[in-house]
Parts: sequence; structure tokens; C-alpha cells
Amino acid sequence: MSQTAENTIGKGTWIDKIAKTIIDREIELQRPTVIINVESGLGASGIPHIGSLGDAVRAYGISMALQNLGYNSRLIAFSDDFDGLRKVPIGLPDWLHDHICKPVSSIPDPFGDCHNSYGDHMSGLLLEGLNASGIKYEFRSGTQTYKSGILTDQTHKILTNSQKIGNKISESTGQQKYTKYLPYFPLCENCNRLYVANALEYYPSEQKISYKCSGNIIGKKQIEGCGHIGELRLSKGSGKLAWKVEFAARWQAFDIRFEAFGKDIMDSVRINDWVSEEILKYNHPVHAKYEMFLDKGGKKISKSSGNVLTPQMWLKYGTPESLLLLLYKRISGTRHVGMDDIPHLMDEYDLYEDIYFGKVKEQNESKRIKLTGIYEYINHLKPPQILCSVHIPYRILIEQAGLFKNQNIDSNVMLQVLERLKKYGMIRDSDFKDPILQRKINLAINWVNDDVDMDNAAGGVKGGEVGVENDKDSNRWELTAEQKSILKSISTDLKNLESRLSKPGLSTDATKGSDNEALAQEVQSIIFNYAKSNGFKPKEIFKLFYRILINADKGPRLGNYIVDLGLGNVIKTLDKSSDY
Repeated sequence: MSQTAENTIGKGTWIDKIAKTIIDREIELQRPTVIINVESGLGASGIPHIGSLGDAVRAYGISMALQNLGYNSRLIAFSDDFDGLRKVPIGLPDWLHDHICKPVSSIPDPFGDCHNSYGDHMSGLLLEGLNASGIKYEFRSGTQTYKSGILTDQTHKILTNSQKIGNKISESTGQQKYTKYLPYFPLCENCNRLYVANALEYYPSEQKISYKCSGNIIGKKQIEGCGHIGELRLSKGSGKLAWKVEFAARWQAFDIRFEAFGKDIMDSVRINDWVSEEILKYNHPVHAKYEMFLDKGGKKISKSSGNVLTPQMWLKYGTPESLLLLLYKRISGTRHVGMDDIPHLMDEYDLYEDIYFGKVKEQNESKRIKLTGIYEYINHLKPPQILCSVHIPYRILIEQAGLFKNQNIDSNVMLQVLERLKKYGMIRDSDFKDPILQRKINLAINWVNDDVDMDNAAGGVKGGEVGVENDKDSNRWELTAEQKSILKSISTDLKNLESRLSKPGLSTDATKGSDNEALAQEVQSIIFNYAKSNGFKPKEIFKLFYRILINADKGPRLGNYIVDLGLGNVIKTLDKSSDY
């Protein structure tokens, strides 16, 4: 049965379904719901990437959905800045090898003096991405959490039951380590390192741990300890719980009711759920499992391997709305993400907006509800009251900015791009001051100036996620044999035209002041006449060209646009598409 407004939960998205699950569970458990906390962990050991941001953004979406359903909620962003540095990420200074296993909050900032520590810098990059995307959160530092004693009671209970926990970990995962050592990493007072100091025994009455800095295997490599034997008290916060139990301690201490997780830590979450229920007597949060982000080569995006796509990189070329669309579209399924997704998601957001305001009709009511719901979450449940900006395909903005790339620094590229859009009949004089359009043009100028790969990023037949039908990493446009034949025939005619224009004295350079209206009309006539003489409606052929050139069903005045792009460039695109 199709979804209708009457049976829709909240805004009709996966976000609302999870929020409803949380509420139903809290009612069943009869726990207070004065405020429902959701949590996201912020990694501080490497450059934060899109996946790191996604964890927090999606948790914030759940928090908004809870608020929309009538419950107070907040996102707690917990920085793991007390973790030790296990590996030096690619591209960072070699001197960091001297700080392996030290807490990242105690390591100097490798980027200069802009932050107090390595951990502060990495956390700051992620918080910068959250702030730029309009995400509201309450920040918690892992270092300060331990040193302030917030987790002392939970740590005491866990260490008191360490044998039981060690046996459970062994039974569930086969890992024997915690049958020998406590699930706690002391900070060696002699060498100031975690992980190499092994916790040997816990004295509950004194809340004191004995340890020996005897070394450990870190990332399949043996790291030697300094040999120091010492003791520490929990109240000093001079150590931290192992991941297998730390989540549970945080959940109880911060009263967390929801936390998502990636499938790579599924075993840790399962153990933490058990510790939360059986040891701490706290009902573990509702979870949602998400797949990891992969790069276009199918490799996991990793902080240490150097294939990181950061929020800052994305936001240099794409709007926050396009980034939030990437993260809110869905939570399940593996995602292959790269810079080439930016143009597609820029256009797809415009499509969602057109559907929200009724400019584009979506006949499937269930899909319309879902898409408009996602649009509202992207806008933090405060969408604009009216459609207040003209929508221009991002590929066109990139291509137009590219026409003026080599001009002198004093050239007003923004104005020249706007003038061309007006010539194509895509905007009016009143749109020249549209701040949203201007922002997109500036992003396109950044794209061009930084030489981002246009062939992989700007659409065409191999276009990405522009269409609402395309909810997975697949192609929207597939050419038929007949369409390929059409492209080859028109390409031949354009080649003949280009050959005539190659004579000395003739130019089609769109930046040299000539509008080339006669040439544009001739190009338009070639396409129109081919359609007419072969029994096609001209709009069918024009649509085919728009799909090839800008990955959309409609666009600018085609003759002018092809001339501005350059006949040679368009011919190459047509030949490539017809051969695919």
C-alpha cells in the first residue's frame, strides 16, 4: 500500500522511522523522556573525512526528528581526543613517529600553532564542517571527560567485573587479551604512552590499578614498552577504557538513547551493549548500522591511508545543502563517494526543491513525501517559504566559469558568467543579484581554478545521482542504439561545419567579444533539420543533447551553448557518448 500523509511518520523518511523506534522503546522501558540524547563519536587521530561527518550529521537528523515528534533532544559530539596515535597518517610530518601511542591531546599540532594539540586540530576540522553545515551539538572532549571524573563510577564497575567481561569478549570475538589484562589502558607516567602499559590488577576498595609498561602489538607491529611498573588511581583520569567497554560507560554517563555505528565496529558495539545491560544495568541505546564510505576505486576512505575526502574539500566546490543531501538520502548500502558527486548532488538538491514547491510534479505520492521530507531535514526543518533562487545546472556554471579561466585577475568572471546565462535565456536581469546563484557561481569558479577533473565530475551519459529514480550508484541515462546513431550523424555534420570554420580569419572564441549568433543559428538548424528529416520531434533531439552535455532534460539555448563550449569539445563528447 502506498504511503499517504495520513499514515506518514513525521516527515516520511528513514530518519523519522528511527526516531519513532526510539520513542516507542523509551515508552516501553518507562524511562524519563524530558530530553532524549543522541551521540556521535568524533575521531581525533587523523584527518576527518566525509564518513566522520556523516556519523554526526545523521545523528543530528535523528535529534531533529525527535524534536519534530514533540520531544526535546540534543546531539552530544564526543571527541576521542584521549585516544593514542596508533599510526602516522600519510602526508603528516615524520616527527610524529616519536609520539606513537601518546594521547593525541598531548601531541603538538603538526599544522603549526593554530590549535593546542594534534587532537584539538583534528576535532576542530570536523567541528568546522559541522558548523558550516548548520549542525547543532554539545561538544565533549574525551580527555576532559576522563580527567573530570565523569566516567569514574562506570570504570569502577567495569574493572570490578573485568574477569566476567574478559570471558565474554573471548567467547564472543575470540580475543583473549582481556582474559589476561584489564580492559583499561593506563597512561604510563614514565613514557606518557597508552596501549604499551598493560593494566594488571584492580583494587576496588582503593579504586587503584597496577600496571607494567611491557609493550604491545599496535597495528600488527610490536611496540616496546619502557618497562616502568606503576600504579594509578581512577580519580586522576590517567588512563582510559578500551573500546570494547568505553561506549557502554559513555552511554550511561551521558544518558544516550541513540548511537549509529559502522559495520567495521559491529563486534565492539555488541560487547558494549552487553556491558551496558549486564554490568552497568543501563539499557543500551537504539542503534542504526551504516555502511562505510568507499572511494571510487572501492577502497575504504581512511584517515591514515591518504584517500580522504574532507568536508572542507567538499564545501570548497559544493554547497552545504549538497553535502547534507549526500548524507540524508539514505543510511543503508555501501556508498562510493568522490568529488565527481558534487555536480550531481548540487543539481539533485535543486530537483528536490522544485518538487517541494510543486514546480516539478512527482506522481508517486510515497516518493514525493520522502523527497520533500529529506529536503526539510537538509534545511533543518526550517525550509524557505518561497522558491527564491533560479536553478542552473552546475555543469553549466562550471563550463561557463571555464571560458574565462585565463583572463586577468581584474576580470569580473561572475558578471561575465551571468551575462552568458542571460544570453542563453536561463536568467533575467533581476537574477543578477540572486545571492544563492552567486554563491554557486563562486563555487564553480573554485572548481575551474583548481582544475578539478571535469570529465569525471560533470555528468553526461555516465551521470550520477541527479534523478530521483537513481538512489544507488548507477547511471541515469542509457543510450539506445538509435540514439547513438543520431549522435554520430549530427557529429558528422558538426565536423563538416568545423572544417569550414578552420579557414584563416574565422573564430568561434566565445570570450573575444563576438556573439557568433549566425554560427549558433547554423548549429541549431543542423540539429533541428536532422530531427525533422528523420521523423523525430526536435524537442526529443534537444533533450538528448541536454542529457549528454549537462545531464538534464532541459537547458540553455542549444546553438549558443554549443558554440560557447567550442564545436571541437562538443564533437568529442558526442563521439565518446555514441561509442560507449
